[in-house]
Amino acid sequence: METTPPRDRGHRWPLVPLIAAVLLVALPPDALGGGPAGVPVADLLSGAAVLVCAGWTLFLRRRPLSPAAAAVLGLPLVGLAVATVTAADPVAALPGFVRYLQVFVLVPAAVVLLVRDARDFRTIAGAVVVLAVIEGAIGVRQYMTGSGASYMGEEIRAVGTFGPGDVMGMATVVGYGLVAVTAFALRGDRGAGGRTRLWAGLTAALLAVPLTLSFSRGAWIATAAGVFGVIALTGLRQAVRALAVLGAAAVVLVGGFGVGSDMIGQRLTSITEVTSAPDRSVNDRYTMWAAAAGMWREQPATGVGLKGFPAHRDGHASIGLSSGSDTEGAGQEFRKQPLLSPHNMYLLVLSEQGLVGCVLLAGSWLALLAGGVRRLAEARAGGSAAFDCGLAAVGLMTWQTVDFLYADIGGPSTVLTGVVLGLAAWWALAGREEATAG
Repeated sequence: METTPPRDRGHRWPLVPLIAAVLLVALPPDALGGGPAGVPVADLLSGAAVLVCAGWTLFLRRRPLSPAAAAVLGLPLVGLAVATVTAADPVAALPGFVRYLQVFVLVPAAVVLLVRDARDFRTIAGAVVVLAVIEGAIGVRQYMTGSGASYMGEEIRAVGTFGPGDVMGMATVVGYGLVAVTAFALRGDRGAGGRTRLWAGLTAALLAVPLTLSFSRGAWIATAAGVFGVIALTGLRQAVRALAVLGAAAVVLVGGFGVGSDMIGQRLTSITEVTSAPDRSVNDRYTMWAAAAGMWREQPATGVGLKGFPAHRDGHASIGLSSGSDTEGAGQEFRKQPLLSPHNMYLLVLSEQGLVGCVLLAGSWLALLAGGVRRLAEARAGGSAAFDCGLAAVGLMTWQTVDFLYADIGGPSTVLTGVVLGLAAWWALAGREEATAG
């Protein structure tokens, strides 16, 4: 990618729609009357960011993407096109094509082009942290006042503004924020001074509370992977200190204050209860995983088509699958939430896009993760001032790839997936000068 011309380094306004898209994820779906056809405001703003990016690129007459960036970010497009064309009903598959295009191609590409240097990266990542703090504060209040989503007969589950119909929303946002702020806390002498690191460390500790109270097993695992990845990449000495602090914080959080300790223990235990006596949600998840695998075996190359999982689910699921998930609380009456996806992104892509789509999409993510780790090693050896950006990018990408084992896209927080992939792509694929400038 071409080096940013000196004359336009001060022009940061193109980041505004991207920052607004991140922050307005906190708006409930019906806030401000919602967008056209029920589209969340954050998604509309992500579209505006893509348009601003296109206009800004044309205005500056910059080369849009380097060949490597175009290849990596364009890989999913091939699988999406094949899955749409080969679907039994290509018209019905078009909404899925547009959604995947937005999240995995257009928004990441816009982030790569709009983020000009490490300061821009920190601005976008900082917006994610601010969103996490807001959602986390709302979630803790829900737990303390008994106004959250229903969990084990009590309305205590922290869900933020996302409601009981999207219990992963707040956990996803807080997980992103916790991983990013951990990277900033561990940036060492390469970045800001001790005061910034202190505040970042304190914020990370505070965000652990709403993450715990989300009772989201997948988010716990993904955040642990992201945080430990960040810690491991800082170096042995600092990693040992960070792990000691993390262990002490965990003891104080659960042991000292007793934050949901009994329920947390039961939730953790249920992760391993696969063959003995799993709870209904675990049983439903594994049943849908088996259904997705069955769809893939039926159409191994191209899958059943985008948005095809719900239509083919009953034909491949066992009788052990329940009719839906019970949701209530957080201001919502009791509802039966239909099970429309396998809650595993890799299996969803495999079932709907076949081996072609899965290899291309997962290959793109693997390239971003590998490229990010390689660039981080170079930045560490060279004492780059943007080392913290590399830690955050790799940590967030690790979080996302692990979380996709237990979740898929859907809901208002989905636009953040595109932003996170874009930040990881900027670090892994941007020009050396851009990715190392502090």
